[in-house]
Amino acid sequence: MLGHKVRRLRRERSLTQAQMAEMMGISPSYLNLIENNQRPLTVPLLLKLGNAFDVDLQAFAEDEETRLLASLNEVFSDPLFAATDLKRHDFRELASVNPALAQAVVTLYQAYRETRQDMEALAERVADRDKLQIVQTQAFPVEEAREFFHAQANHFPEIEDAAEALWADLKVEHGDLFGALVDYLNREANVRVRVMPAEVMGQSLRRFDRHSRRILLSELLSVSGRTFQLAYQVALLQHRELLDAIAAPQSFSGEEARRMVRIGLASNFAGAVLMPYQRFLEAARTLRYDIEVLQSRFNASFEQVCHRLTTLQRPGAKGVPFFMVRVDKAGNVSKRFSATSLHFARFGGACPRWTVHDAFRTPGQVMAQVARMPDGSAYFSIARTVTKSSGGFRNPPQQFAIALGCEIQHASQLVYADGIDLQNTEAATPIGVNCRLCPRLDCSQRAFPPLNHRLLIDENLRGLSTYTFVPGAGGPS
Repeated sequence: MLGHKVRRLRRERSLTQAQMAEMMGISPSYLNLIENNQRPLTVPLLLKLGNAFDVDLQAFAEDEETRLLASLNEVFSDPLFAATDLKRHDFRELASVNPALAQAVVTLYQAYRETRQDMEALAERVADRDKLQIVQTQAFPVEEAREFFHAQANHFPEIEDAAEALWADLKVEHGDLFGALVDYLNREANVRVRVMPAEVMGQSLRRFDRHSRRILLSELLSVSGRTFQLAYQVALLQHRELLDAIAAPQSFSGEEARRMVRIGLASNFAGAVLMPYQRFLEAARTLRYDIEVLQSRFNASFEQVCHRLTTLQRPGAKGVPFFMVRVDKAGNVSKRFSATSLHFARFGGACPRWTVHDAFRTPGQVMAQVARMPDGSAYFSIARTVTKSSGGFRNPPQQFAIALGCEIQHASQLVYADGIDLQNTEAATPIGVNCRLCPRLDCSQRAFPPLNHRLLIDENLRGLSTYTFVPGAGGPS
């Protein structure tokens, strides 16, 4: 089921369903069923697609299978399935033969984990009856939205085109994008913009008042933050139908997930307005992806630049395929995007050996790392902390660590890799997806035992790690 990829390819080539269907030798109605994952993309049709559009069939067909295989491995590593005799080739066969069923299994397990986490949280609250309250499931729509952006490689041609059209219409003078957006909103949408005191805005950074046709921005926002918020509001006011059309073919469990996708698409539009595709890509290549210089050139924040770098996947004009993660001091992942094959776990934090956690020890400094996954794949990543204002002295600022990385073969294009031996992957830091999924039994930094290995409990034995394991007692392989 590769409907989303077929639809994305058609939109990238600016074709109607009738035009693509004719080139593939099928009816428009059948193509519509394929795009909505109601019919599979058969091998003969995949070959026709490759001949008609000159696409890499292996990459086109395997990305989804790889992602599903990683998700299934995470699912069946749970002790819930310890008694089953399942092997990795069983997962691969399921992902290959029936990807729709494989995705249904992943979705069902995800709902199970969310429910179990809610029950555990509820049990903790019951222990303190004065604070008893009903815990609602909030994370599931977040995961649906993340999966949507991951499936699209975080690149949306229609949004890029709309942002470039807006940039051309703004007639930015002297680099004052904020002023140009204020004038545009007043002229085209009859909306005024006001920067308001923090005590008036309270916990809000941006508020749109439909009745008075005003956008209120908090004075706590930086210049780049104010510009981003205005561009975001333009997306909702002027391009809402476009945002909804992009998300329409996807089946979501509820309106919450659809709204989160709309918010994400509007944010992508805002980033594309601040950093127009072609200008930004050319600058990134010339500067060898020096984020600090890109910040100054496009008047954007470190996080905004990193996020924008993950979206540069236009056919014929692609940047380095990056992944990006944002974590807090507790290791909670609050943002993640990936145009690479790196798999992020849905549950639990990231590997403690990853440099993104070390960034908190040297605030504001960029740290580089070559890391090797258990399957032998190697990645180059950088990490740096960012600080966001929370509203004055009584509200301490928020601090996050941003990690941006790519597969090792692209690392030489980055200025941050200068002086690092990228060929010596044996010297790379061994990391995993997270502790529960990592098969490395010799890791001294484990926070949890792996899901698919039996613990050896011996009061007379203490090793470097808190956990020791029964030899040969593993899970699915």
